[in-house]
Amino acid sequence: MSKKHHDKPPAPVPEAAPPAESPASEPPPLAPADLADLQVQAAKADEYRDQLLRTAADFDNYKKRAVRERQEAVQYANERLLLKLLPVLDNLDMALAAAVTAVSDDAKAIQAGVTMILQQLKATLTEAGLEEINATGQLFDPHLHEALMQQESADAPEGQVLQQHRKGYRLNGRLLRPASVIIARPPVLPDPPAEAPQS
Repeated sequence: MSKKHHDKPPAPVPEAAPPAESPASEPPPLAPADLADLQVQAAKADEYRDQLLRTAADFDNYKKRAVRERQEAVQYANERLLLKLLPVLDNLDMALAAAVTAVSDDAKAIQAGVTMILQQLKATLTEAGLEEINATGQLFDPHLHEALMQQESADAPEGQVLQQHRKGYRLNGRLLRPASVIIARPPVLPDPPAEAPQS
C-alpha cells in the first residue's frame, strides 16, 4: 500500500512593510540678501495697500461731495432770478402802500389790482423756496438784519428793530438778502445842572 503524500499549502508571504517616510526636509535658510529683498517687497506691498485705501476713501468722499453739490445746485438754481425779482416786490409793496392812502375810486381799483399781482407773485416765489424775513419788533440779529442807523427810543429796549426799511429774504433757509432796519438805542440823558458856587 502506497503512502499518500499530502501537499502542504504554501506558507503565506509576509507583506512588505511600507517604506518609512523620510522626515520633511527643512527649506534652506534664506540668504541675507534674499531676506532683505523680501522685506523691501513686503514694505512696498503695505505702501500700495495704504495708497489704495486712501484712494478709495478719497473717491468715496468725492462722490458724496459731488452729490451734495448737485443737490445744492438744484436747490439754489433760482437764486439769481429771485435776486432780480426782489426789487419788483419792493416796488409793488410801495405802490400798494401809496394806493392805500388814496380815497378815489380809481385808486381803489389800482389798489385791488396791485394787491392781486403782489399775492400771485409772492405765492410763486414762496413755491420756489423764498421766505420773507419780518424784522419789525424783533431784536437785531446781524445774521438776518442790516442796521442802517440807531434811533433813540424810551419805549423799546436797546437793540430792538424800530422800523424796517427793506424786507429781508431767505432762500430754502439760506440768507438771500438781509432786512434793512433802524434799531433802538437808549436816550441820552441830559447832563445834571451844575451847582452854583457857594459864596
